[in-house]
Amino acid sequence: MGMNVGSSSGDGDAEPMMDVNTTPLIDVMLVLLVMLIITIPIQLHTINLDMPPPSSNPPVEDPVVHTVMIDFDGTVYWDELALTGLPDVNAKMQEIGAMPISGQPEIHIKPNKLVDYGVVAAVMASAQRHNVKKMGMVGNEQYVK
Repeated sequence: MGMNVGSSSGDGDAEPMMDVNTTPLIDVMLVLLVMLIITIPIQLHTINLDMPPPSSNPPVEDPVVHTVMIDFDGTVYWDELALTGLPDVNAKMQEIGAMPISGQPEIHIKPNKLVDYGVVAAVMASAQRHNVKKMGMVGNEQYVK
């Protein structure tokens, strides 16, 4: 049993190997890839909301509640009245935000489960920009499977 180690042309001179050893190159590239993956920060798409601390005192009277429904196509309804766009939402939020915090009505945001998240985020960001403090998400039971 024998093993052919190279081509023998019969003259006894060994020919130089012309291939490049790519194993070290692949090792270095894998190390660089792992370092890149570790050092890239995780992208978080969140909106920081300043929520009031919970209180154990029940309110003396029922608060005024405005329901903001967001339909599957992105149409925003304020108490079942369709708004024409984000400027109308901003005007309503500015009106609510101008009130003192103790007198602000509650804003219940109820998005459809098929709506694009960008519309919901725009409504929530508008509320935060205009200093609306009493806001909550309603209808989350539609997401339970």
